[in-house]
Parts: sequence; C-alpha cells; structure tokens
Amino acid sequence: MQHLIVATRNAHKTREVQEILGREFEVRDLSTQPEIPETRESGKTFEENAILKAIAVSKKLPDLVIADDSGLEVDVLGGAPGIFSARYAGEKANDEQNIDKLLAELRQTGTKPSQHSARFRCVLALARTGHVLETFAGNIEGKIVDRPRGEGGFGYDPIFLPDGFGKTFAELPIEIKNRVSHRAKAIARLHEALRTPRFDRPNAI
Repeated sequence: MQHLIVATRNAHKTREVQEILGREFEVRDLSTQPEIPETRESGKTFEENAILKAIAVSKKLPDLVIADDSGLEVDVLGGAPGIFSARYAGEKANDEQNIDKLLAELRQTGTKPSQHSARFRCVLALARTGHVLETFAGNIEGKIVDRPRGEGGFGYDPIFLPDGFGKTFAELPIEIKNRVSHRAKAIARLHEALRTPRFDRPNAI
C-alpha cells in the first residue's frame, strides 16, 4: 500500500481523493499536522499554486505529497472566479457566500443561463522532499444554472451542470461525479504515474 499526503485540511477533498484512488493507497491530509502552516497561494495559475503547496509540505514530511489547486472558470465573467474560487466572496467566505456572489454577478451581465458556459479545472502537483516530480491536469466543461440544486458535493457543485448530464454535481451520485469530474481526471493520471517503478523508490525524483 502506498502512502500519500494531501496538502489540505479540507476533509471533502481528502475523502474524494481516497475514493477515486481506491484501497491500494492510504491517503492522509494535514488535519493532524497543526505545526505545518498554510501555504500562501501567490501563484498566477492553478499549476503554480499546486506546486507551491506541494513543495512546502513535502519539505516537512517524508511521504509523497500531492497538492491540488482547482476552481471554476465562467466565460462571461472573463474566467472568474478562477484561482480565487475558494475565496471569491472574501478570505473567510463559505461555499454559500461564494455561490451567491457568482450568481449575482451573472445576473448583472444580463445574459441568459444558456450563455453561462463554464468549466472546472484541477491541477495536482506530486512532490517529495521539496522536489516536484510531476503535475497532472483535468477539466470538465459545463454550464452554470440559475440557482443551487442538490445536497451533495461541495464548493460550486450545486450550480455546475456538467455537459451531457441533466443534474448538477451536487445532484449526481458520488460514484458518477468521481468518474467524470475535473479532479477525477487529474487523479486518474496521477494514479497511472504512481503505478510506475520510478515512484516506488523512497528517494526517486
């Protein structure tokens, strides 16, 4: 069994990674590591932020570390909220506040819901002892609905309608979301890489 540290204290994200990777991996996060500070996300892209977090945490812990940066891009808002997705309504904002702000800004554009094309993007960075080993990306196209729908998921899931489905991410069964989501696609690429011999060696870079 391979051990992985996810550079997050978001239990939803950790559980999603574990469910997608399966039982051959033991996935832990930073919830039991209060001495490790939050990494400032000063990058200008999802990839830069994922790399910053992966490097910082992998300098503190001996295991393989994966860091995720992901978010929602809405075309009529010029790609916003993008890398600011988690704090769109402010540093202390919760999911509901972020969604409310996004929907309010969409209403101000005067456009129709059918014009609200969007995508979720995810980039994972894999690191060990302060060195980035590889990055993995995934995205899924869809639209933003005019009000939250569904009780599942987290973040912007209640307002994201993936292409090819009649339900939002928050309405879809978790096993379907974990097969088609942006994070699922990035993790699938990570999974494939982790099965190669180069990551079996403790000091492989």
